[in-house]
Amino acid sequence: MVGMKPTDLAPTATVKFFGAGTAACIADLVTFPLDTAKVRLQIQGEARAAEGGKGMKYKGVFGTITTMVKMEGPRSLYNGLVAGLQRQMSFASVRIGLYDSMKQFYTRGSENAGIVSRLMAGCTTGAMAVAFAQPTDVVKVRFQAQVRLTDGVRRYNGTMDAYRTIARDEGVRGLWKGCMPNITRNAIVNCAELVTYDIIKDLILKYDLMTDNLPCHFTAAFGAGFCTTIVASPVDVVKTRFMNSSPGQYSSAINCALTMLTKEGPTAFYKGFMPSFLRLGSWNIVMFVSYEQIKRAVTRAQQSWESPI
Repeated sequence: MVGMKPTDLAPTATVKFFGAGTAACIADLVTFPLDTAKVRLQIQGEARAAEGGKGMKYKGVFGTITTMVKMEGPRSLYNGLVAGLQRQMSFASVRIGLYDSMKQFYTRGSENAGIVSRLMAGCTTGAMAVAFAQPTDVVKVRFQAQVRLTDGVRRYNGTMDAYRTIARDEGVRGLWKGCMPNITRNAIVNCAELVTYDIIKDLILKYDLMTDNLPCHFTAAFGAGFCTTIVASPVDVVKTRFMNSSPGQYSSAINCALTMLTKEGPTAFYKGFMPSFLRLGSWNIVMFVSYEQIKRAVTRAQQSWESPI
């Protein structure tokens, strides 16, 4: 993103676009069980209330993972993976891959991007990404939330069946459920994630604490993951609850948030905080490190193809 050495050929927008999508898929494959545990913990109060307090009780990140493996088998940890990968290819490509281009647009090509330009770029690409990828996010959350019943019945039989069923039962608008809280969440997440990464990496390079290599990318990504979790957790819980709700359960995302506040108290907004942090922290590390390496590898390959033999 930043800190390219003068001898490096800057990666093109296309390389960043596809590199970001690929890196995000790698990060999802590594961290998906943590994301599934986070979703189960976030909807826990709601699920128990719906079943008269008899819902499954999850305790902590690893307790949730252990319970799911015992009750539903290890494959349940990867419920919704196909939709998750579809989401990352369409979503991360836009929000991360186009960030630098959008930053240049707001700074009118200037190399020195201020905090306002960075925040505007993060908000813009975050909102654009939701416009593309919302249906994949709805399906991913529904799959992660569904528990296999004792008679083996499942809410959806497969990824394509989920898209079809939601569109048939809830209308095409059902696939865009939670779009506004998701735009809000992703504008916040994108700003916290990309801007924090950008600034931490800039400062590390500016003060010569590290060179522009793997330890630098790791440190910046860890800091970005922690800041993002603190900022985004409340919106993330509301988004998950609202997307997973049955038709008519909540009149809006704000109604969902108010219901949570009155029935479960303010701590409900930080349900699943540890899996959120473990997931976002590890996801950021894997994604940013992979993204930087992919950008460099593809750019080097381009240079070798274009250089005369």
